[in-house]
Amino acid sequence: MRTRAKVEFGDFQTPLPLAQEVCELVAGLTVEPDVIVEPTAGRGVFLLAASASFPKARLRGWDINPDYVNEAKSSLNQAGAGSRSTLEVQDFFTHDWETVFADAKGRILILGNPPWVTNSGLAAINGSNLPVKENFMGLRGLAARTGKANFDISEWMLIRLLHALKHRPATLAMLCKTSTARKFLRYAWRNDGRIADASLYHIDASAHFDATVDACLLFLRTGSGGKTEAHVYPSLDNSKPIRTLGLSGSDLVADMDAYRRYQHLEGLSPFQWRSGIKHDCASVMELRAIGAGSFANGLGETIPLESDFLYPLLKCSDLSNSRLIPQRTVIVTQGFVGDDTSQISEKAPLTWRYLQTHADRFLARKSSIYKSTAPFALFGIGPYAFASWKVAVSGLHRTARFQIIPPHEGRPVFFDDTCYYLSFQTEKQARLVGAILNSTPSQQFLAALIFPDSKRPITSDLLHRLNLSAIAKECRLEKEWQDMPRTQQTKPAAEEQLALAMETPRRYLRKKAADTTPAT
Repeated sequence: MRTRAKVEFGDFQTPLPLAQEVCELVAGLTVEPDVIVEPTAGRGVFLLAASASFPKARLRGWDINPDYVNEAKSSLNQAGAGSRSTLEVQDFFTHDWETVFADAKGRILILGNPPWVTNSGLAAINGSNLPVKENFMGLRGLAARTGKANFDISEWMLIRLLHALKHRPATLAMLCKTSTARKFLRYAWRNDGRIADASLYHIDASAHFDATVDACLLFLRTGSGGKTEAHVYPSLDNSKPIRTLGLSGSDLVADMDAYRRYQHLEGLSPFQWRSGIKHDCASVMELRAIGAGSFANGLGETIPLESDFLYPLLKCSDLSNSRLIPQRTVIVTQGFVGDDTSQISEKAPLTWRYLQTHADRFLARKSSIYKSTAPFALFGIGPYAFASWKVAVSGLHRTARFQIIPPHEGRPVFFDDTCYYLSFQTEKQARLVGAILNSTPSQQFLAALIFPDSKRPITSDLLHRLNLSAIAKECRLEKEWQDMPRTQQTKPAAEEQLALAMETPRRYLRKKAADTTPAT
């Protein structure tokens, strides 16, 4: 069983056959190292495998668990490698890795399997095996306080090791989640990490670690700048890559060959892609109608509610499976971020009483974005959310299936925060943009960008890369695109409202007050 300590310290030991296979591959890809560094050695399985594949190399390992360090020493002694190995008890996050690499003489090979857990995953179990808190990705605003601030501990470790090398030539071969390998490469390529070359070799995480996650061996050499691309291999024993991922501008591309064919379709989106409504309280906020004015929530309760603050809801699975007639309802407590929610008590007393009954659940929401907000506050809300017509797509599915969503029973349809959408005032606008997005050129370009194994293959950043004008021309919809009302393309009118909703609540309220104050 995955105990708390096992998860917190990434205590999933590498099987010896896998470590041996990795070392054999690395031995064929690089020159004989003079020193092998294992930053999170565990029971020493990687060092044991390396002792056979690299019989002349000095072996150095560290681990936070003293029992594991003693076990690793014993294994290496039994293998006859004790005289050339040094193992110490040490916390990775406080260790002086700069000194380790500065003192290492000769060619360095960094080998291992760092923890496969995220900082939010550790927070969920109140774990403390974390680096000192810092915004190492340089995020700002809401991005630094929401999902984008989540990172894998192994990602932080890899970046830490890269900085400690200080551009020194070295070889690194680490097992990690494939998404972690990509994020690390993106960081290294964008921040002059001096990556000479890199490759990813897929492994079967289910067979080796009983983990349902896409994982790989990240292999790279540092010390000089090379192409910002990495070959991707289907397995450790396959010498033919299945594709090449790489960096284009500041973003990663899943298939560089396909991307080059469709690169002319990339550009800035003229529209603002939005994520669905965020409330982090689905059991209370998302309901199913069971009769006139009567609803069932996720807690098994049946409650009477007014219709004033109720709107039809679609989720990502609905969009992906073309279930476009909403079966759920969501309580929308605000018209824009920062809106006063106390008005609900006057307009819909039953709804207010219901929300008050579950106030403790809202107070227990962990995200910092809800601090110092109105009771029952939402995010992903603004005038754009109340537009009549929308084009929406699931963020959690591999295929970008764009759906045209009309109003339902006279009310605009909302989405949960795993979806992305564009807002339109007319059906004609929505259907044209939907046709462009679902066209063959658009889908082929998206396929070159999307990483299917990602937790969220489709993101707003990815969608904003679509040049709808170029795609419309490619799929022979250029005239219809040019004839589309300019209020959606040049950003006065409705688009001005969308931009206004992106401002901070205080600025929004000041602007709203100025717009409604009678002239004197």
